[in-house]
Amino acid sequence: MDMTRKEAVRSVALVLAGVTGVVIHRRTGAADDPVGPDTRRTLNVLEGIRREENEDVLLRMQRDLKRAMARQVEERHWIMVIDVRKCVGCHACTIGCVAENKLPPGVVYRPVVTEERGEFPNVHIKFTPRPCMQCDNPSCTSVCPVRATWKRPDGVVVIDYDRCIGCRYCLTACPYGARTSDFGEYYTNGAAAGAPATEDRPVEGPNLSYETRPNHEYAKHWRRHGHHSPIGNARKCHFCLHRLEKAMLPMCVTTCIGRATYFGDRNDPDSLVMELISRNNYETLLPHKGTRPQVFYLT
Repeated sequence: MDMTRKEAVRSVALVLAGVTGVVIHRRTGAADDPVGPDTRRTLNVLEGIRREENEDVLLRMQRDLKRAMARQVEERHWIMVIDVRKCVGCHACTIGCVAENKLPPGVVYRPVVTEERGEFPNVHIKFTPRPCMQCDNPSCTSVCPVRATWKRPDGVVVIDYDRCIGCRYCLTACPYGARTSDFGEYYTNGAAAGAPATEDRPVEGPNLSYETRPNHEYAKHWRRHGHHSPIGNARKCHFCLHRLEKAMLPMCVTTCIGRATYFGDRNDPDSLVMELISRNNYETLLPHKGTRPQVFYLT
């Protein structure tokens, strides 16, 4: 039976990973990420806008972002704080992330986990947004046989789509299920399956234009159309690094209608995120795994 290209890529990747994993999985060290003075960024944002005592938290976080980006990359450490007491389960962060990163079917960076607690009639719903934890001790990086994933100097765990072979070892290693595979699917594939085909309404046809637009993850230009990367690769949340370079907060932060998601620099004692975790009770997911996640949940 003939194999599709997608199936062939999966099979070859798994075989190759199995052959090479024993040999090179012990290699350590990150990619040659730039560090030093050249990584400082002067962001022209909020110029002439005076800080007010009760200003919106988005403005405060943008000021924190501007201050952090003025330092060298190795002097920053990005973290996220999520107040689950404010999350209403609207999924605006999930949809905003899909739109920002042009995510295809089956690829999700920020799901919202819904949990029912209590017994009738005292029942309530708890919503837990779950981005990548950007662990200080990530279990996903050491298992990659080709070193396609690593932790940057600013703490963000990233993936090199051009190097990734799609073996999915990292998906298995992540205890949070924060990684998904891009199998080259589109939302319009088979959308009209079962419907009668006519000359002016074919069941199958070209993908719509919005599905073939390139995304700009990691400040690069990625075109999935034509089986280009990141098709066949592992994909995950990256704190919208491409937005940070443009003085914009991660999309999930700006779309949160309840102001339940916060972002900033752990190394800045004056940042909002450090203020929040210093004065509130917080928890991390699966602390016993030893990954030291950098997403903190206010409880």
